[in-house]
Amino acid sequence: MRGAHLFDETSALRWAEIIADSNPMTNPSGSCSCGAVKYRLTSAPMFIHCCHCTDCQRQTGSAFVLNALIEADRVELLDGEPRPYPQPTDSGRPHVIHRCADCGTALWSNYGGREEIRFVRIGTLNEAHAMLPDVHIYTRSKQPWLQLPGAGAGAGTITGKPAVVCEAYYDSSKLWPSKSLARRKAIFG
Repeated sequence: MRGAHLFDETSALRWAEIIADSNPMTNPSGSCSCGAVKYRLTSAPMFIHCCHCTDCQRQTGSAFVLNALIEADRVELLDGEPRPYPQPTDSGRPHVIHRCADCGTALWSNYGGREEIRFVRIGTLNEAHAMLPDVHIYTRSKQPWLQLPGAGAGAGTITGKPAVVCEAYYDSSKLWPSKSLARRKAIFG
């Protein structure tokens, strides 16, 4: 992989370079803090969110969370077994965070009772620096000191375009690439 620069114009290609090699040892992998749970992504994610909602802020103890949306069957467990922790949400819809039972690191979430898609925490990936958001969501509740990048500041990993900024959620049919939409349709019809 070429040297990674956070906002270089080829950021969308960096992810493709990471997963292009069919050798399983080079597929993007990640783990919890203590290393008890290890996993690998077997394909590129469908889309990458940077969520600024108050639930994510509270659950992470941070200003936002970065999630790679990917089919559950494309997240291969290599070691250990994460423990599910149901979470209360402002919306009332189900949200389950899967954490290492030993160290508590959040590895991924399932939202709305949909176990078929995982929202993998970017920070747990070994190649996290190559994963730039395609969209910023729920920016109406972002921290006021946080300045979001303007147009042209960097390309999202999946779309290759500057991240779209949304006050709430968004219409995936308008933002997701056609290949990602096809993958989503294969899951939900």
